[in-house]
Amino acid sequence: MKPLIAILGPTAVGKSVLAIQLAQDLRGEIVSADSRLVYRGMDIGTAKPTADEQRLVPHHLIDLVNPDQPFTLSEYQHLAYTAIAEIHRHGNIPFLVGGTGLYVRAVLEGLSIPRIKPNLERRAELERIDAHLLYARLQQLDPVGATRIDPKNKRRMIRAIEVSEAAGMPISELQKVDAPNYRVLRIGLTMPREQLYDRINARVDQMITNGLIAEVQALLDRGYSADLPAMSGLGYRQIAAYLQGKTLREEAIRVLKRDTRRFVHHQYSWFRLSDERIQWFDVTTVSYTRIREVVEKFL
Repeated sequence: MKPLIAILGPTAVGKSVLAIQLAQDLRGEIVSADSRLVYRGMDIGTAKPTADEQRLVPHHLIDLVNPDQPFTLSEYQHLAYTAIAEIHRHGNIPFLVGGTGLYVRAVLEGLSIPRIKPNLERRAELERIDAHLLYARLQQLDPVGATRIDPKNKRRMIRAIEVSEAAGMPISELQKVDAPNYRVLRIGLTMPREQLYDRINARVDQMITNGLIAEVQALLDRGYSADLPAMSGLGYRQIAAYLQGKTLREEAIRVLKRDTRRFVHHQYSWFRLSDERIQWFDVTTVSYTRIREVVEKFL
């Protein structure tokens, strides 16, 4: 079986930096597993690899669609498998890198995803419904699937309801697992929570310095609604609220830091420290050389 190396972990822990180092040293190419990097024009708030970083090693599945274009999990999975096959054909090593748990699971576990096209009219109807009522509807349609979705995540709830209604059966019954024929090494990066929070706070401050507010304003000026699913991501939702006069600048930044820290809890529910399939490394105590040795041994 051909190798696939996954680099997982919470936001701001250093996944991209490690992946670029390993890819440079081991003839690798990077396949993004980040649901926000698919959007064009959303660079600073998503911590998208810079042009210089993308020139160091090939990157795949970045800048695929505009912020107002729908992009489904099944589309991502298909493109990811295509990219991985292409990398293998080149004789290189694919590195699946990102913190979107569902994207990672779709690739590593071979999640069978219903290919039901987005129903924009139905989505618009569901968007107008409060999150707790949406969750109640999802529980009626798919009690099992509802347990796997954060009740605050309207985007995923809407898609689950949309698919279940269109298919006439729960989405959880349609989603089967058929692991792809890869030899997989899962590398998990972590660090003490308080240190990670400090990195997150510093990262947000750097995003502001780098022009996050101007980036969000440019998206709004181009006609992209703040209510778009793409704009619901960390950084864009909070800064858009400030630009629309709904909150003060410093409050928007404070909420962004808080929401990013909360997102870390959600990511650790996807990538559990107790998951024996993942080799975890505390990046504050383990050297790059040690991680590289583990990867080389696997290869």
